[in-house]
Amino acid sequence: MSVADLSTLRLERTYEASPEEVFDAWTNPEVLRRWWASEPAFTTPVAEVDLRVGGGYRLSMESPSGALHTVRGEYREVSRPDRLVYTWAWEEEDGSTGHVSTVTVSFQRTGESTTVVLEHTDLPSAESRDRHGIGWEGCLESLQREVFARAA
Repeated sequence: MSVADLSTLRLERTYEASPEEVFDAWTNPEVLRRWWASEPAFTTPVAEVDLRVGGGYRLSMESPSGALHTVRGEYREVSRPDRLVYTWAWEEEDGSTGHVSTVTVSFQRTGESTTVVLEHTDLPSAESRDRHGIGWEGCLESLQREVFARAA
């Protein structure tokens, strides 16, 4: 396994929605508040988005115990409805940020659905990659459950 493998996470998830709908769910603060959380019991009290190259975002998820987890970064590429690239850094209690990594999200039309390909690169270790993988899986599931679940 190469060093790149240790610091890179890649996930795919397909949603029954257009690329435009999925891209917008990923970038609209009101919609982000509905789904951006890694656990079903978490809430999203902060969703700030300045959707432009050089613009920033800040997202917080809060656990039932009140623990707040906030990430922020800068958009490097905004190409609706195909692709987003942004930096990712967890915010510390003093407002500073930790290690900076990169998230690339591609929205690929597959018939009537959209496949999201998420690559999170430049993570500091395999342990960090695995922890982020658990969090991203929870967020992708939440997006399905809270935004794209279709009534049977």
